[in-house]
Amino acid sequence: MKPAAIIFDFDGVIADSEVRANKTLAESLGAIGLPTTYEECLRDYCGHNWQETERRIVARFGRPLPADFREQHRARAQRRFAEGFTPVPGAPEFLDTLGDRPRAIASSSSPAYIAASLDRFGLAHHFGRHVYSADGWERGKPYPDIYLAAARGLGGDPAACLAIEDSPIGARAALAAGMTVVGFCGAGHILDRAAHGLTLREVGVHHVAHSYDEVLLLADVHSFVIPAKAGAQ
Repeated sequence: MKPAAIIFDFDGVIADSEVRANKTLAESLGAIGLPTTYEECLRDYCGHNWQETERRIVARFGRPLPADFREQHRARAQRRFAEGFTPVPGAPEFLDTLGDRPRAIASSSSPAYIAASLDRFGLAHHFGRHVYSADGWERGKPYPDIYLAAARGLGGDPAACLAIEDSPIGARAALAAGMTVVGFCGAGHILDRAAHGLTLREVGVHHVAHSYDEVLLLADVHSFVIPAKAGAQ
């Protein structure tokens, strides 16, 4: 059967943002005396909401973050993103193929950031009010809550939804929600796409796509068939 809805992660799936975001976080952590590399940020924090990211940072730092840390980090991120920020290649064109197919965003990022980014890209009309954020939630990804909320908001059965995710953390969330999951490897932070695809397959995604052209082949909006079990091709 066709998927009842398509649910997108945001960073690394719609916004080609992870390089800038994780370089900025590394800079912000270094500024408070916690030297951290870009690669460590990708490994340890990518895909989590701020609440879980802060818990992880505090555990490593050994003390609470400065009271103004998130505010200062946001200001640094805004400066870096102002230097140039684009959608993932092929994402706008893919969205244009969906017609009236229900779709939503299920993200760990803040609602204000997602809204501003969609406006900047000219993509807000594709999602309307169906933008769901786990920022501020006690349970973000890899728990299924945000994906279940998106499916509920769209009025769809999670088992009939297709999720597109780039991170193992996010893929686990979508799988836990009972969705069919495409592991996406088409954003700029994924340098070794074959290796990242293998990592996503180990998590249990049903398909791997290295670009939106491959998503179109895997999930043709007119004929996509949801596989019966994980690992089906």
